[in-house]
Amino acid sequence: MNAPARCGIVLHPVSHTRSPAMHRRAYEVLGIRARYEVFDTPPAALGAIIARARAEGFRQLAISIPHKQAVMAHLDSIEETARRIGAVNTVTRVEAKGGAKLVGANTDWLGLTRALARETSIRGRRAVVLGAGGTARAAAFALAQGGAQVQILNRSAARATALASELGGGICAAPGGLGALCELEYDVLVNTTSVGLRSDESPVPAEALRALNADSVVFDSVYEPEETRLLREARARGARCISGKWMLIEQALEQLRLWTGRAPDASVLAEAFDSAFTPSR
Repeated sequence: MNAPARCGIVLHPVSHTRSPAMHRRAYEVLGIRARYEVFDTPPAALGAIIARARAEGFRQLAISIPHKQAVMAHLDSIEETARRIGAVNTVTRVEAKGGAKLVGANTDWLGLTRALARETSIRGRRAVVLGAGGTARAAAFALAQGGAQVQILNRSAARATALASELGGGICAAPGGLGALCELEYDVLVNTTSVGLRSDESPVPAEALRALNADSVVFDSVYEPEETRLLREARARGARCISGKWMLIEQALEQLRLWTGRAPDASVLAEAFDSAFTPSR
């Protein structure tokens, strides 16, 4: 009998990931013989783990923080959308003439698009993206593709300016740091920073959310806890809130389609997500 296919996730640190539980459950439901492994990979070891995946025939790797940009230098090719975004969160082994190739793609932007679609249409909206890393790239791209006016706000204004310039497409940088949110007009807020991960912190002070109302939508890419302080304070102002859980689920479904051409219903991954870190485990 053939050995199970090998897949996994590359990130650092590993303590917050629920991807293994979701992918393993999907394999079970789809009847796929596969293993999903976790690789705690400091930046200096990224090249080695990609070389290992190549040599050992891994079928797919999810790429998470902090490697979404650096991994691009280690791949054979990068899909056009991921190249435009400037970040890769999925590496898939593709058979080709002359041998298998490792191809980089970005499913984060689709994950965010579908997560936001649960609450609103983003066309014509005024959106602010907090952060300037790999997830911020995908978020700004997704919002612009959906027809929103996009501003990037980051702790380092210079990084926000550089990212907006690189992405183009009408995306601009907002002046000032994260605290400058109170000076902006917006009705969609997307947090891509890690502030709030397993803590009760928020990337912005509560008073900076005063522009929110019942027509506002706030999305937080942090999913541990599922309701972050940012979402809690936004909900108190009447905004509709979306947990990072849904972006994670939707982008994982797209990863499965890239590899197998199939994916289970989103509810399957949602159940796996919910049960991944229970008190009994």
